[in-house]
Amino acid sequence: MAEAQNQGNGQQTQDINQLLKVRREKLSALQEAGRDPFQITRYDVTHHSQEIRDHYGELEGKSVSVAGRIMSKRIMGKASFCNVQDIQGNIQSYVARDSIGEESYSDFKKYDVGDIVGIEGEVFTTKTGEISIHASKVTLLSKSLQILPEKYHGLVNTDIRYRQRYTDLIMNEEVKKTFVMRSKIISSIRRYLDGQGFLEVETPMLVANAGGAAARPFETHYNALDEDVKLRISLELYLKRLIVGGLEKVYEIGRVFRNEGLDTRHNPEFTLMELYQAYTDYNGMMELTENMFRHVAQEVCGTTVVPYGDERIDLGRPFARMTMVEAVKKYAGVDFDEVKDTAEAKKLADEREIHYEERHKKGDILNLFFEEYAEEHLVQPTFIMDHPIEISPLTKKKPDKPDYVERFELFITGREMCNAYSELNDPIDQRERFKAQEEALAAGDEEANTTDEDFMNALEIGMPPTGGIGYGIDRLVMLLTNSPAIRDVLLFPTLKTLS
Repeated sequence: MAEAQNQGNGQQTQDINQLLKVRREKLSALQEAGRDPFQITRYDVTHHSQEIRDHYGELEGKSVSVAGRIMSKRIMGKASFCNVQDIQGNIQSYVARDSIGEESYSDFKKYDVGDIVGIEGEVFTTKTGEISIHASKVTLLSKSLQILPEKYHGLVNTDIRYRQRYTDLIMNEEVKKTFVMRSKIISSIRRYLDGQGFLEVETPMLVANAGGAAARPFETHYNALDEDVKLRISLELYLKRLIVGGLEKVYEIGRVFRNEGLDTRHNPEFTLMELYQAYTDYNGMMELTENMFRHVAQEVCGTTVVPYGDERIDLGRPFARMTMVEAVKKYAGVDFDEVKDTAEAKKLADEREIHYEERHKKGDILNLFFEEYAEEHLVQPTFIMDHPIEISPLTKKKPDKPDYVERFELFITGREMCNAYSELNDPIDQRERFKAQEEALAAGDEEANTTDEDFMNALEIGMPPTGGIGYGIDRLVMLLTNSPAIRDVLLFPTLKTLS
């Protein structure tokens, strides 16, 4: 059995190699005849596939020119059909010898699925009612030397799909739609924020101090200055400097880099948007977030109720709000307002078999309880507010509960979608928080921050009361495109190099 299978695989490899050889021979013949398609530098496209369908009433009988990849061919003697795929989809072309000439038709019959062609001709409808182009001229624009996956089975191997995204985009229409949607989502965000008076800015990616989040940075060496530098893990500290400088509303959409593992929600480089607004707080950030999510969903999806897996996520109704303490009380049955100190919190964790580290304090344990018991239940949009101070080094304390801070995270489908603060603008308090972070770093917390002296200097110059927030753009795209994994919304996700 195994021997027969090996023989079959060997025969398949031999057949493929022969087909690849034939394609190269076709290219050589064209080049020798002075018709090298790779010498063509441009082609004037007047219309695209969906545009022709949408405006058929105006275009019927008129000449158009389209360009795209041949996805199928049917040769029928003196006349043939081919299906050409462009950015908008597919359109059929009727190619007849009497319309394009005998020599051109002979050339056309030799073209392969995967070749890129330009087609000029009149728009018409076939007897079966399919809108098509009656070709008057076919131009080979690029010769495909590889073989596309078999049409009806498509490209289903996920590893190959991610490694060869270009092939994935050709073969899987839904994949192309996802990435078109991604572009529209980001454009919609920009329109919304620009309309609210925000300025889009750019800040450094290579930094001496990678702060603003709990994450391990990637490190590299800057040869020109003979200095070790890091890739940024967030956008926060530089954007706050701009608030100090008087730019009252700023945002940035950009790549950040975190030296962490890969899973369905995490990729070591991902797209983050952070925005900061002077003279508001985390309540203002909640209002902005609700309005922006609704705006983007309505503009891009045409509705504020979007499907995700088996759920229908309602972005149109007011988002739920509860404190982290309330969430843990609801889903774990533990009221941390009644927990006296760290020792009692650790005892509770031991009883529930929740792993913690020796350095962890009561607030850290509360967060562990939240992650263990509450997160998975937060399917519909829910703001989780008022985090413990231990896990929020850059956030203002709550005046009436100094062990907690004015912070929220938005959860949808059990996933964190954004993280926001009433930003800490007290330089004395901030220095103490940095000191505590450095102690945590010394105790083994590789994700702890270190003191950024230039940022401290900016705070001492004076930062107004400010609300700030960070959004995981990839997770928002996952939500609005009903994509189960972050790799499905990254054109080129991080993958282990093949040896």
